[in-house]
Amino acid sequence: MWWTTFNIDYHVEVDHHFYSVPYQLMHEHVEARFTQTTVELFFNGRRRASHARLPGRGRFSTQLDHMPRAHRAHAEWTPSRLIAWAEQSGPATGRLVAGLLERRPHPEQGYRACLGLMRLGRVHGADRLDAACHRAERLGSYRYRTVEHILLNRQDRLPLEEPAPARPALTHENLRGATYYEEAYADASHD
Repeated sequence: MWWTTFNIDYHVEVDHHFYSVPYQLMHEHVEARFTQTTVELFFNGRRRASHARLPGRGRFSTQLDHMPRAHRAHAEWTPSRLIAWAEQSGPATGRLVAGLLERRPHPEQGYRACLGLMRLGRVHGADRLDAACHRAERLGSYRYRTVEHILLNRQDRLPLEEPAPARPALTHENLRGATYYEEAYADASHD
């Protein structure tokens, strides 16, 4: 049992998972009690939410009635809908969102980051968001925080360095190459 506050997305973190709480309790401290099978959330001694306890780590349990009516539309987001939105901001944004969702064990775990990217697009504009996503993609970092950092530090406005061209293979009569050793190993294993 412990006291916790919840985030703007109506969830509290309990034992490395996120469980929804009625939005009316925003900024309040709630008490979390849990057993092997159940998580219960209390406010002023009264149970306000009950969830089946989730296995593993980092999963979400959300009850739609915990969300305000105006925000319930977000519950209808799907990976394909998020990617379609992102592609409207730019091709790099679309690729980054697709990569972000693919890299999670469950795509729903990436929804919060995708909604954060939407917010960044509204604040900084689609062009800057797409440039930041392109830079994050080149870094191999499919994370909201990377894109946010790029935008806050105006790195999206810096030119991207082009990757160095591949060096041509060296050829010389004394260079044997990989196939020589494969053939030599195959001959040795037949002896």
